[in-house]
Amino acid sequence: MTQTSPFSESSIAALNDDLQDASPRDVLLRLLPLFQRCALSFSGAEDVVAIEHALNAAKKSGLEQLPEVFTLDTGRLPAATLRYLETVRLHYGITLTLLTPNSAAVQALVSEKGLFSFYEDGHEECCAIRKLEPLRAHLPQFDAWISGQRKDQSPTRSALPVVEIDSTFAAPHRQLIKINPLANSSSEDVWNTIRSFDIPYNELHDQGFVSLGCEPCTKAIGPNQHEREGRWWWEEATAKECGLHLPLKQL
Repeated sequence: MTQTSPFSESSIAALNDDLQDASPRDVLLRLLPLFQRCALSFSGAEDVVAIEHALNAAKKSGLEQLPEVFTLDTGRLPAATLRYLETVRLHYGITLTLLTPNSAAVQALVSEKGLFSFYEDGHEECCAIRKLEPLRAHLPQFDAWISGQRKDQSPTRSALPVVEIDSTFAAPHRQLIKINPLANSSSEDVWNTIRSFDIPYNELHDQGFVSLGCEPCTKAIGPNQHEREGRWWWEEATAKECGLHLPLKQL
């Protein structure tokens, strides 16, 4: 039955207790039927695993409305990533919604500071324009959204819950729930799923790119480097978030 009343902090805590040992598939089987409108943020390996599980869970639950899969087309994505987005769209036969930044805001930033200002003053301003603002315009229409985050991806994600109340992207008078079905998964878990289900993945992963983002802010990593060392590598490790997934109390 679809959830019609807002979740309380205590009910969210109870759900997290119940789902701590649940697989991503079981998390989505439990949570998707609670929401009328759900979105799924897609860009990389974890997200495509979330798509696989979410579509299967929605169909098994008999949901009439599948989660809307969207991606942030920042204007700075590698060509390989754009090809990958199309591959996934065709593989699953889904409609892929592309969110794009406000062109006037991008133009103002580039005119004032150039194309690579983030190397000098941090990535937050560019990410706010190219990622956060499109999300703030898009997500308030949904009851919940799904991310592919994992706890072990970075220090800022170590306390990531399976489900949380998202006050950052919610409309003023409408609750938004964020679901992190892979919170307790590892990179090994993700890739075992990709290989087991023959799920398509970005060709850049075969070139040493582990954590993928915009082309100027992403690089391949070497053996024994942490996966997030390839993102915003010029910045301190605890700052390596674009703002989409910072713990809510930090936003």
